[in-house]
Amino acid sequence: MTKILVDTNIILDLLAKREKFYFEAQQIFSLADTNKIELYISALSIANTVYILSNTLKKENSRNILGKFKVLVKTITLSDKIIELALNDFDFGDFEDGIQYYSACEVGCDLIITRNVKDFKNSKIPIMTPKEYLAHTDISS
Repeated sequence: MTKILVDTNIILDLLAKREKFYFEAQQIFSLADTNKIELYISALSIANTVYILSNTLKKENSRNILGKFKVLVKTITLSDKIIELALNDFDFGDFEDGIQYYSACEVGCDLIITRNVKDFKNSKIPIMTPKEYLAHTDISS
């Protein structure tokens, strides 16, 4: 089964129902719900998502939404190793992107799905947007 790390922006597209991106995010997470792919997220994504959703929803609502969402994904522990690698890799201009990348490396992900493809230009793991991934995947099987 394909192991995919989903970047925080895709999680927010789904949970905040971002109009322009919601449908594709929903399709990605539906594939996980039907056991066609295995989705992973960084523990940092949980913290960032709760923080961002709490600014638009009541805090208890954001936690409830994330609790229900959590059954679709496996969380990658944020370890000292991942933090050290991200801190010392200046190819990632954004520390959070480094965390995402090294989290994916830690569990052997086959792919990273993000809308910020340019932020992962030096990745050794293939990077796709949700739209690109869905175009290359048979979602009916």
